[in-house]
Amino acid sequence: MTQDTFVNLLDFDVAGLVAYCDSLGEKSFRAKQLQRWIHQSGEADFEKMTDLAKSLRGKLATRARVGVPPVASDHVSADGTRKWLIDVGAGNAVETVFIPEARRGTLCISSQAGCAVNCRFCSTGKQGFNRNLSTGEIIGQLWMAEFAIRRARSAALATGAKAGEPATGDGVAPAEQRAVTNVVMMGMGEPLLNFDNVVAAMRLMLDDNAYGLSRRRVTLSTSGVVPMMDRLAAELPVALAVSLHAPNDRLRDELVPLNKKYPLRELMAACERYLLVAPREFITFEYCMLDGVNDTEAHARELLAVTRDVPCKFNLIPFNPFPDSGLKRSRNERIRRFSEILLEAGVVTTVRKTRGDDIDAACGQLAGAVQDRTRLAERSRIVPIMEVHPV
Repeated sequence: MTQDTFVNLLDFDVAGLVAYCDSLGEKSFRAKQLQRWIHQSGEADFEKMTDLAKSLRGKLATRARVGVPPVASDHVSADGTRKWLIDVGAGNAVETVFIPEARRGTLCISSQAGCAVNCRFCSTGKQGFNRNLSTGEIIGQLWMAEFAIRRARSAALATGAKAGEPATGDGVAPAEQRAVTNVVMMGMGEPLLNFDNVVAAMRLMLDDNAYGLSRRRVTLSTSGVVPMMDRLAAELPVALAVSLHAPNDRLRDELVPLNKKYPLRELMAACERYLLVAPREFITFEYCMLDGVNDTEAHARELLAVTRDVPCKFNLIPFNPFPDSGLKRSRNERIRRFSEILLEAGVVTTVRKTRGDDIDAACGQLAGAVQDRTRLAERSRIVPIMEVHPV
């Protein structure tokens, strides 16, 4: 048996790991021990998992592995943003981005190799779609980033119990020492179109024997897959962000083609239903600011009208250009005025600070490498978007 045929323990959520231990004739508490070693200590060598019975370590060594996808490249921006290119095989690669701030570290995780939604302003969508990532490939991005950053911090500090080093003998870092404090499912792909694997990975993010994040610190961003929003609300409600980007169906049909299937009225109703169980009392609406397309004062007022029944906040995102998009970033003055109109209406509004654009790690720029099964490039051509309202 080769390593490629071994069971990847990263593919198991809590229940899955319990079931696997049971298949080995082991008690369920062994699953918790394994989780702590893998997800809290970053250990992939079973022989070093010293509180596991020697017999169990022997079983695992001959049939299981901690299979983290290999890193193809690792770049750090001038502002400290770090981007990894993760090799997921067969010519496909996805990107993972870490954004460090004074009091938190946010990791942006990919869920698919490519994306079939094909939003007009997103570099990922222009590459087409190959496949869903497995649970192990999704949670493996968090595993890789957390322990890479933790090791780098430890190397930069003197030896001893200091801020970046594990403070306990079993290698488990206290919560305040964790590198990744927030996760956003906003990387390559539409998370809700890979529902089962994404939810299994998020269960690990939330589990106290793994990463111990709260539901408020895990955010899933969707372009508006209405049935899956309802399913997420029923199974694992986390903080929700919705890629809106247009205040009416005609324009959103062009910018976010999924809108033709789930138009704004249905999407807003799904947001209202989600808020009944959401860990936050609002939905974040993401709105990419496109020059002359969706950024007029009339658009801002229309946006207020279409979202009036949904407690929300707006995150305005200056467009990050990429080749052949046919789009331009809104002027700063236009973004400022758009934001003012929303704020004057009493809606919390922020303008996202562009991070990591010098290494193509900014919002909308993630591309990786995709062996497109959809032949998108052959079917697509850039056409102008004509809707512009007078100021």
